[in-house]
Amino acid sequence: MHRPSDGSSQVSSWRMPSIGSMVVPLVLAVLVAVLPTRAAGQGRLTSIPLSLPDSGALPADLYGSGPDGVILIAHGGYSSRESWAGTARLLADSGFQVLVFETRAAIDLRGGSETACLYDAPCMARDVRAAIQHFRASGIARLTLMGGSAGGGAAAVAASDADNGVDRVILLAPMGIEAPQRIQGRKLVVVGREDRGSGDRLRLPGILDQYEQAPGPKDLLILDQSAHGQRLLESPAGPALLQAILRFLRAP
Repeated sequence: MHRPSDGSSQVSSWRMPSIGSMVVPLVLAVLVAVLPTRAAGQGRLTSIPLSLPDSGALPADLYGSGPDGVILIAHGGYSSRESWAGTARLLADSGFQVLVFETRAAIDLRGGSETACLYDAPCMARDVRAAIQHFRASGIARLTLMGGSAGGGAAAVAASDADNGVDRVILLAPMGIEAPQRIQGRKLVVVGREDRGSGDRLRLPGILDQYEQAPGPKDLLILDQSAHGQRLLESPAGPALLQAILRFLRAP
């Protein structure tokens, strides 16, 4: 269902919304187009160290070598790079190169230390910036940031740097950030209608507020799901959501 800016509603065939549209809930009944993908097997996994500007390196997994651009995935606070493996392979098989890296906060958590950075989008964004620098040094021209929950907040903060050169940003129920009006690039924000956080409060109103403050071009998908962050990709709407993400990535 597409909600035009005048507040009326109408059922539309499945297409990504035009730039600036407000809400496009996912209606599986009208989802008839399936995007073609390249031959399976392109999503080969290579483990690499991701150098940090201060010292040390982060473990990272690189999938595929496709020509359609690079996607950097920032995982959420309590997840890991392994939890994104299935989605990363599907994106790589569709023609993209995908990098999923472990944040310093996640490494600390595995070692038994739960630091404040685990809940701090600007802190986690330091690692996203390191990933951006890694690919910029390689001369990559088209770069997309993708993240869910706290990882979405970290991606949004990193995409707010004026000189980052990020082309697109995909945010799955992202943590709120201080200045959403500074987020660069074309944006796709996805949230479940029944996604609830602390105190059983719906996350949708806060995410809508952040979305409205962000500059265009931007698109919003509201799914009839309760899953949060990257778990939206594991929900019943997951296959259709992945197709919507591919449409967004391939749009002019």
